[in-house]
Parts: sequence; C-alpha cells; structure tokens
Amino acid sequence: MAEELGPLTYEEEEEMHALLELERSDNAKRSFLDFCQSVDVPGVPAEEGTDSVLIDAGDETYPVTRVEPAAHHRIIIEHLQAVEAGKIKRLMIFLPPGSAKSTYASVLFPTWFLGRRARRSLICTSYGADLPKKFGRRCRNIVQSPEFFAIMQHGIGRQTKAVDNWILSNGSEYYSSGILGGITGHRADGAVCDDLIKGHEAADSLVQRDKIWEAYVSDLRTRVKPKGFLVYIGTRWHEDDPAGRILPDDYSGESGPVRAKDGEMWHVICIPAKAERADDPLGRKPGEYMWPEWFVEGYFEQEERSQGPRNWNALFQQRPAPEEGSYLRGEWIRKFDPQHPPQYLKFYGASDYAVTEGAGDWTVHGIIGVDPMDNIFVLDWWRAQTSSLEWVETAIDLELKWRPDQWAQEKGQIAGGVGPFLDKRRRERKAYGTELLQFASSRDKATRARSIQGRMRMGMVYFPAETPWADDLVSRILRFRGMGDEIDDDVDVLSLFGRMLSDMHHGSVPMMTPGSRFDSPAYIRSQIKTMALGRLVHGALD
Repeated sequence: MAEELGPLTYEEEEEMHALLELERSDNAKRSFLDFCQSVDVPGVPAEEGTDSVLIDAGDETYPVTRVEPAAHHRIIIEHLQAVEAGKIKRLMIFLPPGSAKSTYASVLFPTWFLGRRARRSLICTSYGADLPKKFGRRCRNIVQSPEFFAIMQHGIGRQTKAVDNWILSNGSEYYSSGILGGITGHRADGAVCDDLIKGHEAADSLVQRDKIWEAYVSDLRTRVKPKGFLVYIGTRWHEDDPAGRILPDDYSGESGPVRAKDGEMWHVICIPAKAERADDPLGRKPGEYMWPEWFVEGYFEQEERSQGPRNWNALFQQRPAPEEGSYLRGEWIRKFDPQHPPQYLKFYGASDYAVTEGAGDWTVHGIIGVDPMDNIFVLDWWRAQTSSLEWVETAIDLELKWRPDQWAQEKGQIAGGVGPFLDKRRRERKAYGTELLQFASSRDKATRARSIQGRMRMGMVYFPAETPWADDLVSRILRFRGMGDEIDDDVDVLSLFGRMLSDMHHGSVPMMTPGSRFDSPAYIRSQIKTMALGRLVHGALD
C-alpha cells in the first residue's frame, strides 16, 4: 500500500512554482501563442484582455494588458509562427479597422522573433514616421519587462534604446521608419509593413501610390535578405494600393496561397467584417460578423450604413473597387432590390468558356432579364476555374432554372471541342426550348463591349443591391480598361448580351380583359409599380 504524502512544505511549494514558471517560459519561447499570453502588452484596451495597469513610457503613458487571443488572432498567430519557422516567406493580413491585427503582427511578433534567436534584425515600416515609432515604443516596453527576461533570459542592450532603433543583449536589432523616410542602409531578416497608405487622400492620389510603391520595391524589398520574409498588414484603401499591385487581377478575397503578378507566392489571410464566402477562414456562414465578444451587436450594421458602399467594401470587407472605371464607369451602375425583382421579364443567358484546362482561365455564366421598358437586370452569375465536366453541368442547371429564350456563346470556344459534349448533356437532361446563338470570336474586346457599354451609359443595366456576388462582379468590370491585359471574362459575357440586343425581345405585361384578374385595382397598382421599377424604385437605391 502506497504511503500517503502530507501537504507540501513551503520549500516544496516554492520549488514546484519555480518548475512551473520554467516550463511556462520554455513554452513561451517556443510557441508564439504562449508568448502572447505570457507578457503584458502595452497600448491594448483593457476590455480586450484582463486587468490593465498604466506604465510610463517616457513621453507617453500606456495601459498594459494581458491578452487572450480571439479566433481571428489565433489564425494570425499560427501564420506568424510559420513565418518565424521559415515555412512562409510572404504573408498578407487583411482585416477591418479595430481588429487588433497590429497588436499581434507589429508589436508582439517582432519582440518574439528577435528574442528567440541571436543576431537577428527586423524592419517595421508604415505610411509615416509616427506610427512605426509607436510600434517601436510598445515593442521596447515589452523587451524591458521582467516577463520577457524570464522567457528569453535577456533584455534590451546598452548600445541604444531609441524607440525606433534598439538592440537586444543577444545582438538582435529592431529598426522602424516611415516607408518614404529612407530605409536604405539597414539589412534585415524580415520586414513588417503595417498600413503603407494613410487614408483616402493618399489612396486616391496616383502620385502618392506611385511613390509608396517605388519605395516598397526599391527601398524596402532590397533591404530584406534573400532568405528573409515580408509581412504585409492593412486594410484595403484602394484597388491600386500596394497589395492590389502585388496580387493578381482576379484576386477575389480568398485566403491561402496566392500567386502574385510577378510569380511570387504570397500566403493571404483575408477576414472581412461580415462573412461572404463559403470558405471563410473563421468558418462563419455568409452574413455572420467577426469577433462578437468585442464588436457589440449592431456595431457593424451601423458602420455599413454610416460608411457607405465605398468605405464599407474597402476597409471592412477588403474588396476595394474604383468609383470610376475607365471603360465601364461607376456612375452608370444601377441597382435593384433583389427581394422585389421586376416582373414580366424575358430571360437570356450567355457564357464565356475556359476551353483550355489547366491554363488558369475562368468560365463565366450569366443570366439577365429584360423588362417591358427594355431595362436589363442581371439576375444570376456563376464564375469558377474548373473543368468542362463541371461548368457544362452548371450551365445546364441555370438553363433549367431560368428557361431563357436564347443563350449566347463564342463560336471559337464551341469549336474548341466542348460543343458536342454540351449538346449531348443538354439532350440527356432534357434542356429544351433555349435557342443557342454563336458569335464570331474577336481579339478586340473593347469593340465587342461597345453595345453593352452604350446600354449601361443610358442607365438601363441593373445589378442586385447588397449582394456579394454582384458587388464582386461590379468591382471586376470597373477594372476593365479594354487593354487586353486584365481579367475580362465577366465583361466578355456582358459583351455577348450586348451583341444579342438586336435579337432580344423585351418582357410584356399581360393583356387586361374585363373581369379577368388583370382588371383588378390591386393588379393595376402592381403594374404601375412594375413599369416604374427601372426608373424610380431602382434609381433610389443608387
């Protein structure tokens, strides 16, 4: 029988406590998540963590707080751990304002990265000098803390303690500067770029965007060692911001590995305020908001109303779009309420097929309806990079759902080999009644789009309001310049509708005969509303 042990002595309790602290410090040095939970973080609102106290940081006073990472923070932490391990070389982090992305990426990560290994170097940069100094001051406060010393067994060195340039006693160096402030002369194992564009004024200035881009390419990238990393953090102020110039033209908010325009592989974390995609990083359903523990109920709904479409889509949803396209202009876009669609429409379909599999092309199917006043309503849209086995079935699904009078295709794409298979599957699935129209292929996409451009300019093309796929569609078509160097599959489908105009028939209101249901006052009122829909109700949503 085992001998019963009495209560621990004071010395044994002290030894146990010391062992637990040693284990905790060991874990915090290896694990970025444990590190984040083991140090007090300056400048974090108390509600985000636990108890908060004030510290004097020389020229500023900060609250310091022990944080408890939320779900989206843990995604950031996981990927930054992979950056430190060398598994990710290029990382982009897109989240809405106030989501504490900078706390983890620009304050906690630099201190952990520099503390873990000797003689490392890191650059932190932003749109101006003030923000990097604030980050540097908060980082310096952490490395001066007893918790940091207990974890890393070293702290800040004696050589220099400036907020924008300090060195740890293990020889690792931190340097911060504004992106336009001159980063040359400093070599680094990695760089953290946090909000390279200050706001709309800078974002809307091509001169400023070009200056920032040139500084990023010529100054910052050349300072990072060949095996070093780049971490880009921010909200999307403009479609032509640095992230927009890095990512491919067809980037649509997905998270994961993304091949950049220059061929470089970036890993992207994109978490909008309101979920829109089925592959949401947080596993949310479309329409669900992020971080409900911090953003109180109704906060984002109010911001969506207060910010307006441009700010909401760019800053909160991370999908900026130009207000004015160079070919299809934003002022021509009309919206309709998808909860109350127009009546008495004639339906038409069109497709732009990706005939060459494995080439990264997109297949797009579109459905429109034409009302009694010849207004065009975009009703359904499907877009994917997939094989013909899938997009043929999807096209037939849409045909059976909407029963369009006609469906437009490019002759060259059908002749590319998929035509017989498409015809066979339509017969097998009993997709009858839709006339297939084929139009000659042409490389001059701008000329092909003239008809739909003219219709849009007249204010006669409507898109569903507050609908994610429609917002993304509008964002893409406004980027079309007709230069042949952009993703243009969506415009190709709209162009096919434009080329069908001479063959289209508009919808018609049923004839009213005495005593029929069409002769009732209720019907007459609904008819008036329907006829006014394109000009009044829909225009009010612009």
